[in-house]
Amino acid sequence: MKPTIIGDGSTPEFPEIAIAFEKVCCVLSMARQFDAKDGVTEPDPDSNPTDDGESAVLEDHANDPVHQELVTFIHDLDIDEQIDLMTLMRLGRGDGDLADWNALRSETSSDHNSRSTMSLLSVPLLSDYLEEAISLFGESCEDMQAERL
Repeated sequence: MKPTIIGDGSTPEFPEIAIAFEKVCCVLSMARQFDAKDGVTEPDPDSNPTDDGESAVLEDHANDPVHQELVTFIHDLDIDEQIDLMTLMRLGRGDGDLADWNALRSETSSDHNSRSTMSLLSVPLLSDYLEEAISLFGESCEDMQAERL
C-alpha cells in the first residue's frame, strides 16, 4: 500500500518513527560487515596474524570487534529506538506494509525485552530488511552518505 498523500498530493505522509534513518543506516552498515564474515576455520590459531595474511579478521570469532560494536550500538539506543529498529526489520521482511506500522510496532513493543533486541543479530538478512524498510519511507543510506560528502 502506498503512503497516504496529503495537501497538494506531492508530500506523502509516513508514520512517525523514533529512530533516525542515519542510525538505521549505521546498523545496516555494521550488519553488512558482520554478515560478510566467514565461518571459523581455526578456532585458536597459534600463528602470527601477519604470517597467515590476517585471514582471521574475515572469520566470525566470538570476540569480533564488528559484532561488539553492533551490540553496543543497539544497546545504547533508547527503548523507542530499539522497538522501531525491530519494527523496521519486520516491515522490511514483509510482515506488513506502511499501513500496518502501528500494529507491527504495538506487537513489537509488547514483545520487547533486552534479549529480543539482541535477537536482531541472529537475523540473517538484517541489512537487507532494514534497507527495504527505509526505502518504503523514501529514504536510502546511499543518499544520506552522498549528502554528507
